[in-house]
Amino acid sequence: MRIGTCGWSYPSGRGTWNGIFYPAPRRRGFDELAWYAEHFDSVEVNSSFYRVPEAAVSEAWLRRTPAAFEFSIKLFQKFTHPDMFLARGGAADWNVTAGDLDAFRLGIDPIARAGRLGVVLIQFPASFHDEPETRDYIAWLADALGDYALAVELRHRSWSDARETTQALLDQARAAWVYIDEPKFGDSVRQRLDNALGAGAVDHAYIRLHGRNAAAWWRHETSDDRYDYFYTPEELRPVSAAVREASAGSRRVRVHFNNHFSAKAVADAAILKHQLGDLVPGEYPREMIDRYPALEGVAMTSGLPI
Repeated sequence: MRIGTCGWSYPSGRGTWNGIFYPAPRRRGFDELAWYAEHFDSVEVNSSFYRVPEAAVSEAWLRRTPAAFEFSIKLFQKFTHPDMFLARGGAADWNVTAGDLDAFRLGIDPIARAGRLGVVLIQFPASFHDEPETRDYIAWLADALGDYALAVELRHRSWSDARETTQALLDQARAAWVYIDEPKFGDSVRQRLDNALGAGAVDHAYIRLHGRNAAAWWRHETSDDRYDYFYTPEELRPVSAAVREASAGSRRVRVHFNNHFSAKAVADAAILKHQLGDLVPGEYPREMIDRYPALEGVAMTSGLPI
């Protein structure tokens, strides 16, 4: 089992982690990633969605984290979100090229060679529907990235309406079908947690928990507001039960929380680790324990159990 959060750097805005998970004031030379890695053994890299990581950056991440720490890398947006890529100033000809694939491989190569790459996460938007062309694209992309463990996130209901066909496609691609916890609307993908982790031909499963803030999912002042949601321990118990069952069956399970607003993802990841009987290492600032009382008896502050 690997449990962590989606990203580790949220330096500004109302949902910042500064002064909550990251201590304030900070000592000179404070390193967010190194601090994070004292608490968790896995992270999903979000920055790679907005910019292909450079090999030197990947090498620096390795140096700043323990040898057992693992990175799952989110695929660059050009591969999955062409409209977003164009809106951010991408080239008018957005078709994926062999050069794009080579650049991505080169950027994550240090992590892969070190044996510290979890999965390459291929996240498609809700506008990506089940059609012959999209199925062909998934198959092609998975083949092109076949050197890595893959996880594919599909958000539109058409994929789950054709569940058997979709599962067969992902089995052929040797990719896990990401289980996503999110607010559900009419066209949202439908998945059942009690069987999602055990399905498929690959030996790994991947869970992403985005929060359940339906009111702010499509209408919000800032995109961070969408992820302003805290899972209660009771809401996490079905997740811990499913993870425990899947991992007992020799399936590698990775869980990453994306409800990052004000470090709620961190609190929930710590609680889930505790429910699974895993160690909850590292010190947590008193501010965070006070903000999220469910951490009482779970986390440590000043080196002493609360």
